[in-house]
Amino acid sequence: MRLRILVVEDHPMSREMLCDWLEVEGYEAAGTADLKSSFAAIEEMPPHAVLLDINLGTGDGLSVVSWMRGNPHLSGIPVIAVTAAATAADRERILRAGCVACLSKPVEFKLLREGLNRHLHFRLRK
Repeated sequence: MRLRILVVEDHPMSREMLCDWLEVEGYEAAGTADLKSSFAAIEEMPPHAVLLDINLGTGDGLSVVSWMRGNPHLSGIPVIAVTAAATAADRERILRAGCVACLSKPVEFKLLREGLNRHLHFRLRK
């Protein structure tokens, strides 16, 4: 079984790059570009993890995390923030909102791989 990762990213090239990398790593990847399609994709087929851009044009990606944490069927899904907002205060706000990790753009794929391994495999062992 391939684990499903949803990439929520409004920049098409970044979304495609992350999805391509995930596929090479052996994951099943899907991408959405905005909040509305993200909510729909998560409800339709809950992923095993979400990679989430925080600044989604007109929307705040943290609203996805808040919604997921308030839903018992989705609350355990790890969300890794992938963002250009990289100050210490930003990271603290993102982690406090319910993300399990916060990675800065441009993404260091070694750190992303480590984060996915840590949070997905921990979740699968439960």
